[in-house]
Amino acid sequence: MSTDSGNPSCLLYGPLDARFEDRPMPVLDNPHDVIVQVAYTGVCGSDVHFWLHGGIRTYVSETQPLTMGHEASGIIHKVGSGVITLVPGDRVAIEPGYPCRRCARCKIGRYNLCPEMKFAADPPYTHGTLTKYFKLPADFCYKIPDSISLSDAVLMEPLAVAIHAVRLADIKLGNRVIVFGAGTVGLFCAAVAREFGASVVVSVDVLENRLRFAREFIGSVGRTAMPDLSLSPEENAQRLIQTQGFGEGADIVIDASGAEASVQTGVFSLRMGGTYVQAGMGKRKIEFPISEMCEREIVAKGCFRYGAGDFDLGIHLVGSGRIQLAGLVTKIFPFGRATDAWETAKRGEGTKTLIEGPKT
Repeated sequence: MSTDSGNPSCLLYGPLDARFEDRPMPVLDNPHDVIVQVAYTGVCGSDVHFWLHGGIRTYVSETQPLTMGHEASGIIHKVGSGVITLVPGDRVAIEPGYPCRRCARCKIGRYNLCPEMKFAADPPYTHGTLTKYFKLPADFCYKIPDSISLSDAVLMEPLAVAIHAVRLADIKLGNRVIVFGAGTVGLFCAAVAREFGASVVVSVDVLENRLRFAREFIGSVGRTAMPDLSLSPEENAQRLIQTQGFGEGADIVIDASGAEASVQTGVFSLRMGGTYVQAGMGKRKIEFPISEMCEREIVAKGCFRYGAGDFDLGIHLVGSGRIQLAGLVTKIFPFGRATDAWETAKRGEGTKTLIEGPKT
């Protein structure tokens, strides 16, 4: 990796082809932008997919490589002349995408659906946070209190995803909730559901180590269940409902796994008129039990990233001690070993893996 005074970055050129290079320093050509010195970048499932396949809907290439990373925290390095809310030295969590602010979706407050969204590490044009210096609008940086470390601040991004999902589910006091997937987002969905008043939250996963952590993380309203992979989704749903004492079914199901079997089991697990939210992304084409949804008048909603207030609420829940982050970050790799971090996440080791920002 170059030691010149540039902007050390980790770029993906194609599947299993990552290279460390200097990119140009960001320039504050907009008075409302800031430059953040990145402290940590988290690894999520989409990063692993990029590492293995070079992209998801759009792909990197030899001629258009991409700086990876989107879950990040850092320290304000420089601010534009119009920025009054942040100063150099402020510690921030980064919301890694910013919209056009002008389109119909932005104007009705659903900026996460902006067709011109500039999201970190979105090929072919928008570079990510695995770099020393990252530029973005000031209002997409969130100051964190002293009680939140820079490493934990990375978790504000997946926490915001979970908050968005729970808000879409419209969880009410006393609701019985099932969350499929006990990775980072699934754990946060369960914890936020608890904070929104759920009386019971069942975390479902195929890995016992994840369920063991979930039992401690969610607390008294939390339960866990492991599906029987020899059974059909409908059979697993009936088994889940019966063992949890849910009568005709759960009030709310959130899928944070993206797995086809979980999606199907989730729909079958709902009571008449229940609500299903899809927060996890998996294969683009799966079999969905649409007849079940129609006959039982199930409300099904898609969930994409986060929207207004989601980061703010996440920082409040953590800063006030309502959600504890201890134990979620399980391994931190130096910048030069970013590919080892992706491989660690690919193997499903631990809960959240981080990559340090460049030190030089």
